[in-house]
Amino acid sequence: MEEMFHKKSEAVRRLVEAAEEAHLKHEFDADLQYEYFNAVLINERDKDGNFLELGKEFILAPNDHFNNLPVNISLSDVQVPTNMYNKDPAIVNGVYWSESLNKVFVDNFDRDPSLIWQYFGSAKGFFRQYPGIKWEPDENGVIAFDCRNRKWYIQAATSPKDVVILVDVSGSMKGLRLTIAKQTVSSILDTLGDDDFFNIIAYNEELHYVEPCLNGTLVQADRTNKEHFREHLDKLFAKGIGMLDIALNEAFNILSDFNHTGQGSICSQAIMLITDGAVDTYDTIFAKYNWPDRKVRIFTYLIGREAAFADNLKWMACANKGFFTQISTLADVQENVMEYLHVLSRPKVIDQEHDVVWTEAYIDSTLADDQGLVLMTTVAMPVFSKQNETRSKGILLGVVGTDVPVKELLKTIPKYKLGIHGYAFAITNNGYILTHPELRPLYEEGKKRRKPNYSSVDLSEVEWEDRDDVLRNAMVNRKTGKFSMEVKKTVDKGLRGGALQRSREILLPRECDHRRPA
Repeated sequence: MEEMFHKKSEAVRRLVEAAEEAHLKHEFDADLQYEYFNAVLINERDKDGNFLELGKEFILAPNDHFNNLPVNISLSDVQVPTNMYNKDPAIVNGVYWSESLNKVFVDNFDRDPSLIWQYFGSAKGFFRQYPGIKWEPDENGVIAFDCRNRKWYIQAATSPKDVVILVDVSGSMKGLRLTIAKQTVSSILDTLGDDDFFNIIAYNEELHYVEPCLNGTLVQADRTNKEHFREHLDKLFAKGIGMLDIALNEAFNILSDFNHTGQGSICSQAIMLITDGAVDTYDTIFAKYNWPDRKVRIFTYLIGREAAFADNLKWMACANKGFFTQISTLADVQENVMEYLHVLSRPKVIDQEHDVVWTEAYIDSTLADDQGLVLMTTVAMPVFSKQNETRSKGILLGVVGTDVPVKELLKTIPKYKLGIHGYAFAITNNGYILTHPELRPLYEEGKKRRKPNYSSVDLSEVEWEDRDDVLRNAMVNRKTGKFSMEVKKTVDKGLRGGALQRSREILLPRECDHRRPA
């Protein structure tokens, strides 16, 4: 299994090196005209039978390795989110220099024919995928996929973080402003992953925790918690006067207290402020809690078209190593929210920390077997700019990755060495299962097909006899060795029970780091 992990990681590393080298040699050209293969437009013709712009002929052929999907194993193509202009200069330049990845994609596939999808997710929003495949919009003609919201991108692009989101619900936020604010919060939640911790506080004259049961603390940003908080966002309404000083004091106290407990990410900390204005710079609060170290970054989002209070919000962000942006319409939300990821990625970029990350198991939307969509994990690595003029600024170019079917992990397990009753399993750094004999995804009602919305399963949910999480915590903390624990085992078809001693051996990869599977 270690050899397989290494093989996949090396494939991704080759992509990183090729991408960084290609960008280093590229000079940005605002007037660049380049016809690339757009994954939505390829092979599309107009009413006169001519290929559409960016939609020239792209040869596709069914391939049994890719579930007989029509693909092009010689070239990649590019998907651009519907809300972005596919001929934007930043997109065109990025697509142009990343074209050099085609050779590496093909070379990786030749070296390791078990590879599935390989891809580069750009910080500008486009997604280069190999082998090339045609993307089909939904019934509304929209492709909502944005690679920057995917777990593999988020985990690779930024360090783990603790985040407090402050939402202004004073009377001036009524109507469209509050709607935009809620969407901004939802988009921020999209950018948080399992390594992150968060809470949401609405404020006017008083503080209103979006989830009152979780006041004064932070929770892990897993799918369940994020969906729970989203449901509560609809209950927010605007009234009264906004007292931002109270909210800032509360946010700093939460982050400080949570950090001292040793919980959370123990890494980056941030306060996201979503408001239609600030009457003061609140420098006394920042001097008390955040200066001179500035360990907590402040990101400010000005809601609405008015810029009367923009200067105060800009100052707050700049004085605390953050970022300011203005969001005037719902269409502006996605791109403006994404900006904070570039800021949080700067320390990694400047230090050139090319950490390899592995995601937990998830359902792939394209490949299937006789039981439905297959379980997949992704190995990913960030791509940084090495150009001299941008290196000191810490520019993240994007993230490269490749998918690994869970069944490929199972093939590497030497069952003959484990004995009749022995079994092997692997988890991520968050304790989520990559592979385990008891990993049994839910099936659609009345069908033997896996549900497409399968979510992560924690080791504690299948190793139920590990009541105190001794085994789970040892693996998450990357300990090695053996230990035994007493478990109850039923006999005689469940009619009798007894206590058995079961020996467990924990084995970790030799080149271990905090993002690799245990």
